[in-house]
Amino acid sequence: MTVQLEPGWLPAGLNGGHTYRDRVSAEAAGLAVSAFYAAGYRHSDQDLWRQRLAAGEIRRNGQQLLADVALAAGDRLSWHRPPWHEPAVPALPGPLFDDGDLVAFNKPRGLPVLPAGGFLEHTLLRQIERHVAAGDLDGSAGLPRPVHRLGRFTSGLLLCARRPATRAWLSALLRESTATADCDPSSPCSSSGTSSAGCRKTYRALLQPPAPGSPLLALQPGAGLELTTPIGRLPHGLLGQVWAAAGPQDPTALPAGSTVRLLRRGGESLARDDQPAEAWLVEVAIATGRPHQIRIHAAAAGAPLLGDPLYRSGGMARAAVLPGEGGYRLHAHRLRLPTFDGGVLELEAPLPADLRAPTDA
Repeated sequence: MTVQLEPGWLPAGLNGGHTYRDRVSAEAAGLAVSAFYAAGYRHSDQDLWRQRLAAGEIRRNGQQLLADVALAAGDRLSWHRPPWHEPAVPALPGPLFDDGDLVAFNKPRGLPVLPAGGFLEHTLLRQIERHVAAGDLDGSAGLPRPVHRLGRFTSGLLLCARRPATRAWLSALLRESTATADCDPSSPCSSSGTSSAGCRKTYRALLQPPAPGSPLLALQPGAGLELTTPIGRLPHGLLGQVWAAAGPQDPTALPAGSTVRLLRRGGESLARDDQPAEAWLVEVAIATGRPHQIRIHAAAAGAPLLGDPLYRSGGMARAAVLPGEGGYRLHAHRLRLPTFDGGVLELEAPLPADLRAPTDA
């Protein structure tokens, strides 16, 4: 079943506000309310939290607070954030696939998946909820909820499921795929040889020209390279911690595997007006689903995604930039995954014009 929803954009507008709820741990007992919030919500300092207290936005155990007080373990806090303006975002197109449980969307670039980072109503999840309420999407078997996330500025295949058991099963598959166990790394997009027990996720991206010494410089069009830089949490000036390239001795480091296949070198005569001449066009198959994995692996290999404001060559993150800031070009193109009945489901999201290779039909 394919449903055609109204194309276009959701205009910028005021939302209805939101209530954030917290419980004070034993470790936080004795902190002032403003200090508690400044530590947990780092976007605002203590002075701003004191202003919110004075405005009557914060309650402790159901009672409105108007000034700073010391907290006790077990206290329940609620911050009633007033309505705020959300930027315009693309409208969600109709599903690419819907079998009554699984639903696949081609997520537009610029649309957040879940509420976060200043977005509450202008998200993919909220748009799904509204379309179910309007009868445009079938909700009789449950609300289609995302199985995984894509970054706000990553476009392409986003998988949802109506049944909680399906979401849990697929979420585990997408985090830890066994797809690379039997695959030829030089052919990351081939379905032949892929383990039927796992899944295969393939992306397209534009890279900056590789830095001197980058292993990508040795690639010829059609050749592939495995990237295995571990990914861990490193200190960050705005967030406290951010995912980035990590050393093998880092206790937070998680193993990660990506295979990059070169489609076009920058500067070749095949470059088009909608594809910057210096950009390297690549296809990336990922065997694990770490946060920002492709952005980090490309940067660690000396060729960050073209326009990525966060990750610099080497895989480290810039201190004054947030992960949700855009500028890069990344598209979840293909997904191959097993089904409950032992079959295989293959899905594809059409490529944006600037991510097409000369060999694409």
